[in-house]
Amino acid sequence: MPMLTVRNLPDEVHRALRARASRRGRSTEAEVRAILGDAVMPEGRSRLGTVLTAVGQRTGLTDEEFAGFARRDTSAARPVDLE
Repeated sequence: MPMLTVRNLPDEVHRALRARASRRGRSTEAEVRAILGDAVMPEGRSRLGTVLTAVGQRTGLTDEEFAGFARRDTSAARPVDLE
């Protein structure tokens, strides 16, 4: 698992972080992980699968039309001859 070192953290920030962790019953390290996780992966974020499902539903494809995607040609494309 990757490690992260934060240098030059002001004392007051470290104290506030320790107090926040204590209030939540966590270690300071666990609190930092939670804060970072919330910051970069918020609960309300759009997930790719959800977005693609919504797009698919809005297109109004029938089951038969959708099945056509599975029958498409999956062979490798040949390069275009420009000569």
